[in-house]
Amino acid sequence: MAMQENAPIGATLPVDGLSRWEQIKVFVPLCRETIRQRELAGRFPKRQQLTQRCAVWQNREIHRWLADPLNYRAEAA
Repeated sequence: MAMQENAPIGATLPVDGLSRWEQIKVFVPLCRETIRQRELAGRFPKRQQLTQRCAVWQNREIHRWLADPLNYRAEAA
């Protein structure tokens, strides 16, 4: 599992709204493939496809995951 760089000092993720990978990767210490695998297992928030090439995550769910990544379980749709 590859680690990402740490979040820049002063960087924050809004509580509400949607964010793309480029916006959340500084907060998530995992690579994209590990995130994809955890999404499939229900251990990371599910992405939403806005278009064929644009995926976003709900900021509230990312905050839930950041608060307790080991015990996080995605809620059933």
